[in-house]
Amino acid sequence: MKNVKQIVVLGALVLGMGQSFGNALATGDIPKNHVSAEVLPEGPKTANNMVKIALLLDTSNSMDGLINQAKAQLWDIVNKFTHAKCGNDGRPQLQIALYQYGNDNLSSREGYIQQVLGFSGDLDEISEKLFSLSTNGGEEYCGQVIQTSLSQLDWGKNPDQLKMIFIAGNEPFTQGKLNYKDAVANAKDKDVIVNTIFCGAYEQGINTGWKNGAQLTGGEYMAIDHNREVVHIATPYDDVIIRLNSKLNKTYISYGALGAAKMQQQSAQDSNAMEMEEVVAVKRAVSKSSRLYTNSSWDLVDASKEEDFDIDEVEKDQLPMELKGKSKTEIASYIEKKKKERRDIQKEIQDLNSKREAYIASQRKENEKGELENAMLSAIQKQAAKKNYRWE
Repeated sequence: MKNVKQIVVLGALVLGMGQSFGNALATGDIPKNHVSAEVLPEGPKTANNMVKIALLLDTSNSMDGLINQAKAQLWDIVNKFTHAKCGNDGRPQLQIALYQYGNDNLSSREGYIQQVLGFSGDLDEISEKLFSLSTNGGEEYCGQVIQTSLSQLDWGKNPDQLKMIFIAGNEPFTQGKLNYKDAVANAKDKDVIVNTIFCGAYEQGINTGWKNGAQLTGGEYMAIDHNREVVHIATPYDDVIIRLNSKLNKTYISYGALGAAKMQQQSAQDSNAMEMEEVVAVKRAVSKSSRLYTNSSWDLVDASKEEDFDIDEVEKDQLPMELKGKSKTEIASYIEKKKKERRDIQKEIQDLNSKREAYIASQRKENEKGELENAMLSAIQKQAAKKNYRWE
């Protein structure tokens, strides 16, 4: 089996996708390189306050480049959705699901398809699952993996929400017993837009059904060179942001059954990003300074922001060592101290990232954007506008 290199950074494919993401989605009223330096508040809940993206990735032989692009660019999409608005100025949440298909290591009875992750807003978990993928030759049934994702995932029935599938691969879209036309018809019934990304020549993708599969739901067909190297631009602000990320980690107060394991996961995904490339680690750090990186299930600082939070309901034996034996007042004071530290660090990272993005914009050449990045931007630009999403 051909293992995907653990070289790395959410980094959230979806899933991430380039420094010009916000600009591509803007209506024209926003300055070209505008990025808010403020740590954004949650904003009011609105009817379309959820973005759901399912990534269906071909993990057969020769798809290592596609997976590496997904790993490197996850954090770009997360960072741009941080600044998204929808409806009456609410801030949408982002959930990503991940499937792999076309891999001989998967069950033939399941059509060589596996749900790697259901819809999740846990950015560390999404990163971990992306880095778990490896490639091996197999049968690639596009219609079946689309139908499987429609059946297994909770897409909801809210017509105002933005719901998208991105399926990427390099074999004919027509393979398998399930006709892809039936699968995409089911997607349309669920108000899910199917976008297809063919890893190969544009005309070949058209001739093998990829374009038709997208058009039937009003989605976008794109062809990319999945083996093209992702070009990252280093900036004078990167080292400082990475150092701030280390300080940011020290503001987390783990608790409960998940606490220790989730802190280890957080550290492991920092390492995955850094091993891939320093710039990827920077992008992940920026994501961790945003409203979309929240861990209330295991971190007392995030948990304390919940309306129903009560420190008395946390079992004493589930508190971290530094809080064992402390009074309620002492614990509350400690949480507030860490909350302020985190807020200050996040603000500093966001400020530096504004300068970083301006620097990148001045250095980047048009042909230096990632292939997967460009493909997803093209689709999201059109589909988000129809749901009244905008970027500020």
